Amino acid sequence: MESDENMDRILIVDDEPDIRELIRLHLERAGWDISEAESGRQAILQLRAQPFSLIVLDIMMDDGNGFEVLRYLREHRPETLVIALSARREVEDRIDALGLGADDYMTKPFSPMELLARIQAHFRRRHPETSNRPHVIQLNKLILDIDNYVLHNDGQQHGLTPVECHLLQVFMLNPDRVLTKGEIYKQVWQHENYDANNLSVFISRIRKILESAPGSQSHLHTIRGIGYRLSGDGR
Repeated sequence: MESDENMDRILIVDDEPDIRELIRLHLERAGWDISEAESGRQAILQLRAQPFSLIVLDIMMDDGNGFEVLRYLREHRPETLVIALSARREVEDRIDALGLGADDYMTKPFSPMELLARIQAHFRRRHPETSNRPHVIQLNKLILDIDNYVLHNDGQQHGLTPVECHLLQVFMLNPDRVLTKGEIYKQVWQHENYDANNLSVFISRIRKILESAPGSQSHLHTIRGIGYRLSGDGR
């Protein structure tokens, strides 16, 4: 877990100086502590030296190491939030980035104000104002440790990304209830830019986690044309 002094530190990783400056100016005005890296290799060196709460990461840099940064983060700092940027609009790139653990995805050119809004939404979700939220949720054989981003599934332990943890929290607090795609997206990402492709990638990741224990089934059902339902009785 990050200490309070690191709570608002953000790393911008992009090989275009103008893009880094544009993002930095907007985020510094919002009061965050900003660092920059011009390559994936430089980013990994900084990540080894200190923790960051969130990374704005260009995945299509000249050194080709944007995806390597994602792999490093999910192996060594899974609690770090990642907003991936790309000039490519292909669905495959989005799926690759989200599949490797990015929490959000934006295509270039983008609105700095929208990026700012998404970052604020991620931080609101991570640090809710209420102190009465549950720290551990249990549903049948599933035990979700929210503070440590860990799911215990029938004796097996799984480290989670922030979005995976929040998705499971939403489902486990609403067993047997059909949640619409828009409702899920708004609760987890906390902004109105609903993206069905983003959500479907994360649902696939959650299913794999739920199915990982020997003999387990995900019990996360697709309700065609509406959304998803997590079975509360284990069926």
